[in-house]
Amino acid sequence: MSLFNVFDISGSALSAQSVRLNAISSNLANAEVVSSSEASAYRARYPVFSSALEFAMDDQKGVGVRVDGMVESNMVPRKEFSPTHPMADEEGYIYMSNVNSVEEMANMISASRSYQSSVEAMNTTKQLIMRTLNLGR
Repeated sequence: MSLFNVFDISGSALSAQSVRLNAISSNLANAEVVSSSEASAYRARYPVFSSALEFAMDDQKGVGVRVDGMVESNMVPRKEFSPTHPMADEEGYIYMSNVNSVEEMANMISASRSYQSSVEAMNTTKQLIMRTLNLGR
């Protein structure tokens, strides 16, 4: 594996963490959304990652991260009694999204640090390539 493959691997990790950060921001934006039924309540969404191994003819191109899709949380939405709310059902209940803001913030910090680690791997690789090129001087 050449040093140039590190850019492909880190790039796929950057892309995956970007998808993760977008999902987290969507979850946080919908954390306090109210619905009139349990079925229509917003449910937190999370990306599913897997490792990807790509081959170019007989030569191994590199490994990376692939986003396989998004899954919804199976946690039950919060149910609150609020008979005066305009979206309350016949029994006086409203349904809130199942997003845990504290958990989402922790996920955001984790995704941000993973993103920073991938950027550092790319910078380190760039420095190694530059030093290798300067050896001939």
